Amino acid sequence: MTGKKSARVLAACLAGVFLLGGCGDRNVVSYQPAAEEVTTLHFFGNKYEPENVVVIEEIISGFMKEHPDIRVSYESLKGNDYYTALAKRMEAGKGDDVFMVNHDTLLELEEKGMVADLSELDTIDNYTDAMMSQMEENGKIYWLPTTVSVFGLYCNNELLKEHKQSIPNNLKEWENVCRYFEGEGIVPIIVNNDISLKTLAIGRGFYSVYQEGRQYEVFEDINAGKDKLSSYLEPGFAVVEDFINKGYVDAQTGLNTNKTSDDLEEFAKGESPFMLTGAWAAGRVESMAPELDFQVVPLPVLEDDNLIVINADVRLSVNAKSPHLEEAEEFIEYFTQAENIGKLVQQQSSFSPLKGGTPSTIKEIQPLLSCYQENRNVIGSDELLKLPIWSLTADISKQLLSGEPLAVCMEWLDEQCEQERGTL
Repeated sequence: MTGKKSARVLAACLAGVFLLGGCGDRNVVSYQPAAEEVTTLHFFGNKYEPENVVVIEEIISGFMKEHPDIRVSYESLKGNDYYTALAKRMEAGKGDDVFMVNHDTLLELEEKGMVADLSELDTIDNYTDAMMSQMEENGKIYWLPTTVSVFGLYCNNELLKEHKQSIPNNLKEWENVCRYFEGEGIVPIIVNNDISLKTLAIGRGFYSVYQEGRQYEVFEDINAGKDKLSSYLEPGFAVVEDFINKGYVDAQTGLNTNKTSDDLEEFAKGESPFMLTGAWAAGRVESMAPELDFQVVPLPVLEDDNLIVINADVRLSVNAKSPHLEEAEEFIEYFTQAENIGKLVQQQSSFSPLKGGTPSTIKEIQPLLSCYQENRNVIGSDELLKLPIWSLTADISKQLLSGEPLAVCMEWLDEQCEQERGTL
């Protein structure tokens, strides 16, 4: 319970749950309590898939059993359309009470004073020091993560064994396996047009920075324009360009492949040795292809080692102008209790952001755990970096898949960073 809470007369018990399906890639989930005086909270998110909604529904139902005078309506949109809609709603003064954010969107909302400070919530103390370093900014906290997502390399164990190839542990080994399959007429790596290639580049580019503990000074210099973001990302994107040129990636197909949807369907066929995407989709791949023998391993993008890219994910924020701030904070506090985060972590095939939190037990992602425990990781969209790295690197990936030379892409990145600094 927060210190801000006031006494409230609770009304009758939960009357029912209604699922409403809208047109297009949209879900609306409405939970209606039978209470004489009801406060309605509007919750907007980008977790759209049915398996995601089931867990969110369970958490919302639990909250409403404890707060029968509050009605929660959850609406979701799929993919990047969600962030476009969120920005429009907030700009129009019609933002929802609670919503999900990512690094880039939060930069804009914070700048405009549109997100509430959540630093007084009781659940804050449960987060790890690593997560707190991401969440806290000048003593304020504008978002709370519920999972730690991981990006790795999906490996088709059966196909690799059939061709007498091994799971790669470093870049040279990965290149050798890719060269073999390309020679057999099989495109080695399935990629999508968003998160596949950029996470490879971010991981390779910033790994030594994190290992040496220099991220604070490096990101401060990049934010101030004393150093270029491109100087760190170029080595990783050079690998991407090389893979495209050598046919290890089908550029045209990748350009038209949506993340954790089209790529999963293709990998589930069992005809490709590798796929680059988020480990949170492992459960979905397993359900799509129960007989497929696969695992998700660390990214083999270093000369002599591998790594994982992680993000504080499924981030929840509260609209600073919500007419129901107190109720919205109560909801966030309930949602981020250890039991509820555990449910989401398990379903999302992710790691926990909490002290003593348990990672997902889904067997296909267990090879990632040692990397996480040994801190062989890079944060994909670090809050210390005040530039929209997540969207900028997605654009560069598309440019490279479209045939743009790396040098041109890096020049474009430098120009975009200068423009962004001018708006900070």
